[in-house]
Amino acid sequence: MELIKIITDSDIVGGEPELLDSVSRYSARGIVVDEQGNVAMMYMSKLKLYKLPGGGIEDGEQAQDAFLREIMEETGYEAEVFHELGYIEEHKKRNDFMQYSYCYAAKANHSPRSAMLSENEQQLGMTVTWMTLDKALEVMNDSVLHSNDYSTGFMILRDTTILETYQSTMNSNEKA
Repeated sequence: MELIKIITDSDIVGGEPELLDSVSRYSARGIVVDEQGNVAMMYMSKLKLYKLPGGGIEDGEQAQDAFLREIMEETGYEAEVFHELGYIEEHKKRNDFMQYSYCYAAKANHSPRSAMLSENEQQLGMTVTWMTLDKALEVMNDSVLHSNDYSTGFMILRDTTILETYQSTMNSNEKA
């Protein structure tokens, strides 16, 4: 899998980039599209922010399987991965925490069931909202204006990067 981006404290708060040398958490996340090409965005009403579906990889779980599980838990949809986008490293020096995210694009392919949100996700008021790719990029760019939280800055930059990578990949495929 190809490296998409390395995000460091310098991207969020300035200063010199510093890389951590060990991974604290592996995760899987990315784009989920419906039959109309709309993108699933997870809205967290308590924070008034959006994020892409995804989360941590459990012990013994493959990254792609973790992404499909996260899609089911957060959106209620079964899905099928159709493209590997790459991976993103988030080096949060302030927290001494490095997250390695495997990023995919998947197609939602069955009628939804009820989401199975964690207690934390329920407390955040997380719901799935479907929107065009352009609108998803717009709400992520707006999120930058509504948050000055350190960790949230990483999430916003990471998910915006995933959306832009997907957009670039789809534009390249259309031209081919």
